[in-house]
Amino acid sequence: MPEHRSISSRGIWIGDRLCFRSEMVWHGGWWMRWIRGAALAVVASWVVAFAFGGSAVNAKEELEAFNKRYVELHLKMDAAGIFGTWAEDGVSLMPGEAPLIGKKAIVAWVENILSQMPGYKVVKEEIAFYDIQISGDWASEWATEHQVVQPPDGKPVIDSRGKMALVLHRETTGEWKVKQEMWNQAPKE
Repeated sequence: MPEHRSISSRGIWIGDRLCFRSEMVWHGGWWMRWIRGAALAVVASWVVAFAFGGSAVNAKEELEAFNKRYVELHLKMDAAGIFGTWAEDGVSLMPGEAPLIGKKAIVAWVENILSQMPGYKVVKEEIAFYDIQISGDWASEWATEHQVVQPPDGKPVIDSRGKMALVLHRETTGEWKVKQEMWNQAPKE
């Protein structure tokens, strides 16, 4: 006759004998093997999820937060904040210009442009980011930009559109920084 097993709050009935949980655990019975196997499966699934997917999800969320902040800084014309998004060895490729290599060169170029635009204000800044690709501490994305700038003294607004490609790197601090940027003008819609 087959052995009958049932579970009660105190242990497991095997046939006509009640086996207490302590017996099953300490004597290496099937109950302990089942618990060890289940625990190992849970831990293994956590390790796999973290190694192959969890960190990519976090990196994507970090990049989305970076992108949101990037747009806000441009809208406020916060030059110091914008410069803070750049890696020290960043490279900017602007149309008609020699490559700007290093944060110092990028800052000097932007400050030169801004010095020629006193009183100008960004009134609209829309950047749509696409195709975020992540590989470890590196990421790339491309974007379309629509910017409207109001000159002083009631002059007509400057309405421009652009396309850009960004290569980003997560620095040792954990912050994402722009390593390379390429920008060019887009046709008006």
